[in-house]
Amino acid sequence: MYGGVCPLRVCVGSAKTVRGSIRFSSQASFVEEDGPSEFAALCADGRLRKAFSSFRHLLWSEPRHFSYFVGSCLLKSCLPLGRQVHSLVITSGSSWDRFVCNHLLNMYFKLGESECALKVFDRMPTRNFMSCNILINGYTSTGDLDHARKVFDKMDDRNVPSWNAMITGYTQYEYNEEALALFAEMHALGFSPDEFTFGSVLRGCAGLKDLCFGCQGHAHVIKGGFELNLVVGSSLAHMYMKSGCLRDGEKVIRTMPIRNVVAWNTLIAGKAQNGCPEVVLDQYNLMKVAGFRPDRITFVSAISACSDLATLGQGQQVHAEAIKLGATSVTGVVSSLVSMYSRCGCLEESRRAFGEKIDADVVLWSSMIAAYGFHGRGDEAIQLYERMEKENVEVNDVTFLSLLYACSHSGLKDDGKRLFDVMVEKHGLQPQLQHYTCMVDLLGRSGCLDEAEETVRTMPVKADVVIWKTLLSACKIHKNADMARRVAEEVLRIDPQDSASYVLLSNANASVERWLEVSKVRKSMKDRQVKKEPGVSWVEIKNQIYEFSMAAKSHPFSDEIDEYLKELTDEMKLVGYVPNMSAILHDMEQEEKEYNLAHHSEKLAIAYALMNTPPGTPIRVMKNLRVCDDCHIAIKYITRIRNREIIVRDATRFHHFKDGQCSCRDYW
Repeated sequence: MYGGVCPLRVCVGSAKTVRGSIRFSSQASFVEEDGPSEFAALCADGRLRKAFSSFRHLLWSEPRHFSYFVGSCLLKSCLPLGRQVHSLVITSGSSWDRFVCNHLLNMYFKLGESECALKVFDRMPTRNFMSCNILINGYTSTGDLDHARKVFDKMDDRNVPSWNAMITGYTQYEYNEEALALFAEMHALGFSPDEFTFGSVLRGCAGLKDLCFGCQGHAHVIKGGFELNLVVGSSLAHMYMKSGCLRDGEKVIRTMPIRNVVAWNTLIAGKAQNGCPEVVLDQYNLMKVAGFRPDRITFVSAISACSDLATLGQGQQVHAEAIKLGATSVTGVVSSLVSMYSRCGCLEESRRAFGEKIDADVVLWSSMIAAYGFHGRGDEAIQLYERMEKENVEVNDVTFLSLLYACSHSGLKDDGKRLFDVMVEKHGLQPQLQHYTCMVDLLGRSGCLDEAEETVRTMPVKADVVIWKTLLSACKIHKNADMARRVAEEVLRIDPQDSASYVLLSNANASVERWLEVSKVRKSMKDRQVKKEPGVSWVEIKNQIYEFSMAAKSHPFSDEIDEYLKELTDEMKLVGYVPNMSAILHDMEQEEKEYNLAHHSEKLAIAYALMNTPPGTPIRVMKNLRVCDDCHIAIKYITRIRNREIIVRDATRFHHFKDGQCSCRDYW
């Protein structure tokens, strides 16, 4: 064929360079060499005006190659004009040509005209494997797997691409069990899988986290001689990493003869999915040192790692690199940026990133709503949802999960209950366990403990540890020790080793000074060898993370921090600070209580930051547990006497302290 087949890389958007009807000039302009190869090159390069101006000459000079011109170039390169080209096909008598009809099929599916594609298929005088495969791919691309399977089942004969089309369609829409069953049938009938088959099958195993089937797939890969194939190798590594076998995934990547961007992304994403954010950033830097250019998938993983670590400096560096490489035009990257800045305490940066993206999708909208919720801006989260409704943006269950979370952390009980009803009645979305957990949190925080417990016991889905612990936390906040004991029994029945439940129950009893009950709970923890999660806080200074734990002496500047804290506490007392002894949930001497209060991990982190950052600079502290009442009061005083903004992220939300006030309005 002349010049080979023109690559299918000039899509629907390319046709915007030629508007209106196809017109042919009587004086066509050519480059130095006329002919099919030149026409193919013009189409492939997107130079459609010149291609069309030469089209008339090509029709007259070489009419026998009409099917090549149309099928290989025009229908591939100028899809919006395809209907007019289809008319030319019919009037030229080429509608009998199977090659042309196959490209017509492909064109109509790409235009979203599945009915037209089906008419072309029905009227084809002869069909081949390609005809049916295009039809299957067309149906799967629109999510119509039932019709795709009907076409597949009716095929008298199939080739490997036929099986691949159907298996890929299943894995694309997470019908992984059906994909693996079809692969087993394919293997039983004696078909030899190729690299595309293995790629889809291994993705299906990854989706199911089915390590057993994945290992069998690995054996087939070796048997078929595909173990060094880049596509298969990346899919194999992804399967192992998604199943939690990081070492096996890394081993596969290390044995690959060369490592491309896909392999690097697989490794980086695998580390991110398995909770290794520090390693993600290390691998990201190694990838750049090795000379590879990060793409949108790389940036999503790297930005998500910065989000998990709450490392603002590194996140800003990755953001700058994404801008430089043009990746910030990708919605997924922007969604990651919104989340990253939010989790680093920079809500304004999240707003800016969101506002700069014109074609926001539901994921990006939901990310911004979640950011508002994480910072206790429930009213703004609801306003953003109302904008989505006005702009007819499709909402999903994640959108409402973010909304309910925002209402819960802003004390918007009535709004939360209303939105829960809207989700079910207006949008027809079935509430999942996470939605009920948010409702229990919403009711529990607002003091409606009986209604919250009733929700847990009557909801149509099975309760898990998280929802019971959510209710248990509310019992502690509102000092309901009796309900706390009842709820704790439910938690410990599911997970007897859950340390947080023992601590919450102990704290609920301590809050009403039931010291005997506290002692019993702590003895039970000791007998069952359950250890309490230690409180840890960390702060980023000049791109370096400094970690602190309560009363720890391991820090090289611990003596200086102690001295600074003592001076700071004395200054706070002069302006009215009184240590809140109720925050100490142990029966101990007054002096010991005050010392422990002064050395909570967040106070240590704040003191170190005050000692090592310029005056007026905001301080951002991250903490793994809930901020205690005394620390919350103390930080308000610190912002007044040091004239600093202090942003604290605890286990559930952000607190923005400034001028002696907190953004949570003492509701957290």
